[in-house]
Amino acid sequence: QKHCTERNDISDPSSLMKLANQSITARACMSVYYEMFIMICSAAKNKIVKMSGRGKGGKSKTKAKSRSSRAGLQFPVGRIHRFLRKGHYASRVGSGAPVYLAAVLEYLSAEILELAGNAARDNKKRRIVPRHLQLAVRNDEELNKLLSGVTIAAGGVLPNINALLLPKKTKEAKGKNSQSQEY
Repeated sequence: QKHCTERNDISDPSSLMKLANQSITARACMSVYYEMFIMICSAAKNKIVKMSGRGKGGKSKTKAKSRSSRAGLQFPVGRIHRFLRKGHYASRVGSGAPVYLAAVLEYLSAEILELAGNAARDNKKRRIVPRHLQLAVRNDEELNKLLSGVTIAAGGVLPNINALLLPKKTKEAKGKNSQSQEY
């Protein structure tokens, strides 16, 4: 029978496994398994090593991911779902409805904010105020139709002067000193 002579003989895991599988005395076998245990513990000092096989470990828990991030949206899908349920719009609400509604609301908000930002930049302002929102909505044909019944507080009105009220353009005479013959 073989005996483990020195610790230096069993420095790597493959030699440990070979020694463990050979027929050796119980004391030497315990020594080999102890060396394996020490090597595994030292390798896993800063890492968590998942052992194979069945046990109490079970599935590793993954970090929770919101439905908004799954859909790639900024608007809260879970909150919109709660509002749809609590609002009694229907007896049941499907799982796709709040995602779709959040996407539509996010798109409309982004569209209005982009146009309002352009209006603010045209007026040489860095802050969007209700006036810029009003100009953005009323100058866009589709948004104006969608929000036709909406009043934006402190939005003002569109600058519009009827053509009949503007002063008439006078035509220049052909000659500088020529005057009309009719009195």
